[in-house]
Amino acid sequence: MQASSSKALPQQVPPRAASAPAVSSQPAVAAPVRRRAFAPLEPIGARARVLLGLGFFVVFVLVWSLATLGGFVSPTFLASPPTMVKEGWLLFTEYGFIGDIGMTVWRVFGGFLLAAVFAVPLGIAMGTWKTVEAFFEPFVSFCRYLPASAFIPLLILWAGLGEMQKLLVIFIGSFFQIVLMVAVTVGGARRDLVEAAYTLGANSRGIVARVLIPGAAPGIAETLRLVLGWAWTYVIVAELIGSSSGIGHMITDSQALLNTGQIIFGIIVIGVIGLLSDFAFKALNRRLFAWAAL
Repeated sequence: MQASSSKALPQQVPPRAASAPAVSSQPAVAAPVRRRAFAPLEPIGARARVLLGLGFFVVFVLVWSLATLGGFVSPTFLASPPTMVKEGWLLFTEYGFIGDIGMTVWRVFGGFLLAAVFAVPLGIAMGTWKTVEAFFEPFVSFCRYLPASAFIPLLILWAGLGEMQKLLVIFIGSFFQIVLMVAVTVGGARRDLVEAAYTLGANSRGIVARVLIPGAAPGIAETLRLVLGWAWTYVIVAELIGSSSGIGHMITDSQALLNTGQIIFGIIVIGVIGLLSDFAFKALNRRLFAWAAL
């Protein structure tokens, strides 16, 4: 009995403990998300965006070159890319085209800034106070549909053929658009933020200065960026009639001489300057309102 009791009995492992898998100390790695190239709203990288954007311009120039250099389109109606570049060089070296560009840029930004100075405060007032909106909105909406070019005969009578006439064309074309778009942006403020400001003791002036205007500032800046693009279309219309300088004046003179190379070059210059100003506006907005993207 004593000998049998001294024998060590084997230990039995519980079946659950024996079958339990070993726990790894390394963190689990998430499976990579597979992106689909043409899925709706699927973002793309910055490099792919640049390459795709440049790719369209390359295809456009290739088709243009094929149509003109291949003899499918007469040079009288459409100049080839080499001819356009040659005529553009002549504009800069012999005809003082840099001065025309400077005058057009001055007119665009002068008329646009003049419109913004008056339109932004009025738009903020219309978006803030419904009585102001009810008073101005019907007239502003009515004028928004009037083409700026229709005012040119009257503006020539009122302001002559000088710079004021051209600035007023851009002012009329930009002012009413800015007013309505700013009013919509300010009027779309979040009501919970306004109520929270009232709860914290803000008055009506504080609501406008510390809630409505800061909250609408990124949208107002984006509105100004968009309307600046429209201002370029108005300045060309203003320079087509009664002007002795500017890109529009050069285009009119080239049309009389059937010089399509210079016409196309002037159009491309407008597009390049507009694109550069748009990029500059975007960069400024991102710098001033970086918190809006959070």
